[in-house]
Amino acid sequence: MNDLNNQIEILNAELSKQVPQEILIAFQKSIEDLKSQNLEFNSLKIGDKIPEFCLPNANNELITSASILNSGKMVIAFYRGAWCPYCNLELKALQENLSKIKEKETTLIAISPQSPDNSVSLVEKHNLQFEVLTDLNNTYAKQFGITFQLQDFVLPVYEAIGIKLADFNKDEENTLPVPAVFLINEKREIIYKFCDVNYRNRIDIEELINLL
Repeated sequence: MNDLNNQIEILNAELSKQVPQEILIAFQKSIEDLKSQNLEFNSLKIGDKIPEFCLPNANNELITSASILNSGKMVIAFYRGAWCPYCNLELKALQENLSKIKEKETTLIAISPQSPDNSVSLVEKHNLQFEVLTDLNNTYAKQFGITFQLQDFVLPVYEAIGIKLADFNKDEENTLPVPAVFLINEKREIIYKFCDVNYRNRIDIEELINLL
């Protein structure tokens, strides 16, 4: 089992002790509902070309897909936000493997709907050395077919534990991306894809690196 999966297992065990059972049940119900929507199947697939992007980083500087792909392959990690402990673990693990990714002439970026000021805090917290971009209103993620609106029954649960998406994303949509990782070649073609509506499941980073 890889290090990221080990950390997730520890987190799952901690949350099962700390979080009230009714909240955990609501989260599981939300995941089961998303599974019925077949988001993974309906999203962009291996062989598809990704749309181009021009998105602001944590410093509000615009970053384009064209400039990145001019120098090699690109890994895009879509994450839910700085408030998500699973996303934090994944981004931290990606940072720990960043040198291996760069060695393969590949650029790593992370994309979420949260505002740049929230991204700044995340970058500083984990000392992230890759671009963390803001996808306002999930406009870019929607083109991948990986977005969903949080169900009405789970919104009060999120707010009860201090997660108000409107504060993080600066909109009232309550829309999130499915945690997903795409490996893109210089022709904008997807050559690897990980997408799972169960946000507790995350990419095998060693598998990704072996494919670079």
